[in-house]
Amino acid sequence: MADLDDVRQGKQYFAEIPMKSEPFYLKGANHYDWGMSNRLANIFNPASGRTLMLAIDHGYFQGPTTGLERVDLNIVPLLPHTDTLMLTRGILRSTIPPAYTKGVVLRASAGPSILKELSNEHLAMDMEDALRLNAAALAVQVFIGGEFETQSVNNLTRLIDMGNRYGIPVLAVTAVGKNMTRDARYFRLACRICAELGAAYVKTYYVPEGFESVTASCPVPIVMAGGKKIPELEALTMAWRAVQEGAAGVDMGRNIFQSDHPAAMIQAVSKVIHEDMKPQDALELYRTLKSETP
Repeated sequence: MADLDDVRQGKQYFAEIPMKSEPFYLKGANHYDWGMSNRLANIFNPASGRTLMLAIDHGYFQGPTTGLERVDLNIVPLLPHTDTLMLTRGILRSTIPPAYTKGVVLRASAGPSILKELSNEHLAMDMEDALRLNAAALAVQVFIGGEFETQSVNNLTRLIDMGNRYGIPVLAVTAVGKNMTRDARYFRLACRICAELGAAYVKTYYVPEGFESVTASCPVPIVMAGGKKIPELEALTMAWRAVQEGAAGVDMGRNIFQSDHPAAMIQAVSKVIHEDMKPQDALELYRTLKSETP
């Protein structure tokens, strides 16, 4: 039983100062439960409101992608420079050190390999395993306009229902098939549908014309997908334009781990995302870091 002999009355009530009730800093997230918001704060840096996600989940349908042949050697050294890591539970359990304390976003949908129709995906993990792995969010592919569009939308809504039950946000990834148009009109449609159905944030591709209309018409944060490998200056410019036009960060994979110097590239991208460093300055930083490191 507590010792009640020396109980003292409190004095510092600060009655003249109203209690603060600050809104959460992420777009569209003011009404989430505390656990959901806390997990999102482990993805989006509270200082900038943005995120640099390192995407290394390509192997779930591509196998050992170039740059990901040895995650322990190629990716683990990059972890200190990330805000969060997007990957599969298999790689998380087998390769990522448990001392990694930043946000983990787990790929929760899967299906065919690159040898077949990619849109034929189903949910590939349950919420109990996500909780065991301390996931900050779960990612599901959504194929708006694809052959299995309805199935992928159903995957999204089922995962959102489960995530809401346990306080785990869901990232909707707008997948684009080989024969689908990549323009602002399409991405406005795809991103808005994902947000309307309850996604906490959306990952989509950058388009040079009208991207600001994509971010403006989506009521939750948009994270730009890095896409295929392009020259470093082009990748830095794309990331800079995306955040200037309303993106809340990038989820970049191949443009980092397939770079000539991944550690230098991820640090340069981080400066662009969190400090609005101009692309040419970021390229100079990349070159400097590259020359200083073996």
